[in-house]
Amino acid sequence: MENKILYTVTIFSENTVGLLNQVTAVFTRRQLNIETLSVSPSAIKGIHKFTITVFSDRATIEKVVLSIDKRVDILKSYYHTDEDLIHQEIALYKLPTSEFLDRTPVESLIRKHNAIILEITKDIVVIEKTGHYADTQALFTELSEKVKVLQFIRSGRIAITRSVTERLSDMLAEIEDRRKRKEKKLSHQDTKNE
Repeated sequence: MENKILYTVTIFSENTVGLLNQVTAVFTRRQLNIETLSVSPSAIKGIHKFTITVFSDRATIEKVVLSIDKRVDILKSYYHTDEDLIHQEIALYKLPTSEFLDRTPVESLIRKHNAIILEITKDIVVIEKTGHYADTQALFTELSEKVKVLQFIRSGRIAITRSVTERLSDMLAEIEDRRKRKEKKLSHQDTKNE
């Protein structure tokens, strides 16, 4: 069996109640743990995009995608490796202001990791870091060594393919082209029959 690697599954659908439950059930049946999940509108009006990361082998992820595609409310799903995608995550770190001000290494860490300060109050400092998992984790590890991190949260992966167009756009265009050819053929047959 292949070694497990991180795959990103993208799923396109209309915004339907209960769909997330159906999708997660597919992963559960294959005993795959979802690492991250994000859902947002896509570039195509009325279509939502689920972005899910999971460690799997290729054979299993292919079966998962085929199983997801069989769902009535799913337009299409795909799986990708990191090389196929441009992706990011965002992380927020909350620190006590007193420790932040008392320790100059924190400022150098923020610069080193290209993070930004979102807010400073008399009690807290909130820092934001955008990057890959390893980047946001590295800042957390280094901050934890220097100051007390009060809270830490990381988003799910957001990703787009490296291709010029979204693969779903190509599929929808192909379906529309087939529909037009079929209508033209039927119209031609109706004219012939008259």
